[in-house]
Amino acid sequence: MPTERDVWASQLRKGVLELAVLALVAHEARYGSQIVDELAARPALAITAGTVYPLLARLARAGLVKTTWQESPVGPPRKYYALTASGRRQLAAMAAAFGDVSSALNDLLGDLR
Repeated sequence: MPTERDVWASQLRKGVLELAVLALVAHEARYGSQIVDELAARPALAITAGTVYPLLARLARAGLVKTTWQESPVGPPRKYYALTASGRRQLAAMAAAFGDVSSALNDLLGDLR
């Protein structure tokens, strides 16, 4: 059974998932399972493929990411996701807003952590 901390962490993760995915594909184009793996490497951001793929589809429909198919060294071709110019602007706005919220919370929490 999830603890209160687990439930709270899950809600926070959902709130920043779009920002995290946009930040990952801003560095270089990535395929879906690579995004899942890279988020899993950061336990506070770990999510399932069932959450990532619908988000990637929504980001593509919104014009924030573009997709390309590339051959894979093993297995079938992979769909890669890369940030568009619109996605880069959205990422900058989201990062600024997140920075403001993070800074304000850090001020409030002070030495309570």
